[in-house]
Amino acid sequence: MKIQTYHIDAFSNKLFGGNPASVCVLEKWLPDNYLQAIATENNLPATAFLVRNNKEYSIRWFTSEYEIDLCGHGTLASGYVIFNYLETELQQVNLNSPAGLLRVKQEDELITLDFPVKDLEKCTLLPLLEQGLGQMPKEIYRHKTERCLAVFDNEKQVKQIKPNMQILNQLPYRGIIITARGEQADFVSRVFYPRKLLSEDAVTGSSHCLLVPYWAEKLNKSQLHSRQLSHRGGDLFCELQEGRVFISGKAVMYMHGSILLEGIDLGNLGNVEH
Repeated sequence: MKIQTYHIDAFSNKLFGGNPASVCVLEKWLPDNYLQAIATENNLPATAFLVRNNKEYSIRWFTSEYEIDLCGHGTLASGYVIFNYLETELQQVNLNSPAGLLRVKQEDELITLDFPVKDLEKCTLLPLLEQGLGQMPKEIYRHKTERCLAVFDNEKQVKQIKPNMQILNQLPYRGIIITARGEQADFVSRVFYPRKLLSEDAVTGSSHCLLVPYWAEKLNKSQLHSRQLSHRGGDLFCELQEGRVFISGKAVMYMHGSILLEGIDLGNLGNVEH
């Protein structure tokens, strides 16, 4: 059994920038433990799996450790593969995902994701957050226990923060976002996942479901340019519109090949241990 796979650098117009993702094209869904095993073997921030259903696709995303409920760069990478290699006549495609229906479209070099807005709730000062970041944010928000958003005064602060993941891991939030007004962009951000092996994400589309509504209100504008200040870096061009966040970016392909599942009893996949 061969699985076509594409290694894509998303939210970048050059190789070795943005956030890398593998896009695997399946004829039908494999058992979850095989999807997880493939993602673990790929050892990238995300592996996206696509299954075609008429003119739509179903999509799921896995890190090397677990399944993700919503992944921006994996979705953008998947859109890039669909528009450039699988369905070259299409300019828009619907993806059925664990997070609901996602619409992805292509216009020139930009691929645009249609994602839901995530509500923010203001928090009081969290001593562990201040200790873990080494600086006191001027504002703190959260979206359930999924993510915490810490707002700082300027871009320099965001660049200089050296997080203590052991302390941040004591907070109930899966992800920690830090942000400030940008110097060359409308706003900048970094995203930490204290419980993951890869604790700082390169470019995080899903975090912009919180960031864009926040900065749209603060800056009184609906169209925003965002820059994620990771080592690889990435640019996102965003728009807030009627409860949706439209996130646009570029992508480039690093590698295309096949995963070979030879010598595997496909009728016994469910018994594979992982």
